[in-house]
Amino acid sequence: MKVRPARPADLPGFLALAAEVEHWFGPMVAEPGFHRAVANSIDRGLATVAESGESGEDGVDAAGLLGGVLFGVGGPGPHYLHWLVVAGRARGTGVGRALVEDVLRRHVRSPAVVEVVTFGPDHPGAVASGARVFYERLGFAPAEAAAPGPEGGSRQVYRLVLT
Repeated sequence: MKVRPARPADLPGFLALAAEVEHWFGPMVAEPGFHRAVANSIDRGLATVAESGESGEDGVDAAGLLGGVLFGVGGPGPHYLHWLVVAGRARGTGVGRALVEDVLRRHVRSPAVVEVVTFGPDHPGAVASGARVFYERLGFAPAEAAAPGPEGGSRQVYRLVLT
């Protein structure tokens, strides 16, 4: 697996990843705002991808992206994991951890706070996705409730304090 900054050519891979999780997060693939958010993050150097490292004849990863993350640098305030997804076929293999560790290494200097909004405890995706347990294993702690997601499901802030 190779983790690297995303390039404009990775947009279709981000859309394929988004298609896998729309049932939990609501529509993204057909949303121009999501396309703009990904493109903006790529342009600012704040999008990261994981790929298998196996290339096809045209040099494009034959299996597609294994995961991706959009990050937000908070300046004096918190930093944000805006969006993190791992392909279903790669969940539980360390891809998510590698993405988060890469982003933290490249963009965060201690002391700092990093926040992510994930599923609330009663959301159907909370257990099925493994997101809450994933963030807790990385040292994030559950914090306050957040506004519901676009599909109406509950959300909660998770916070990582780096000293």
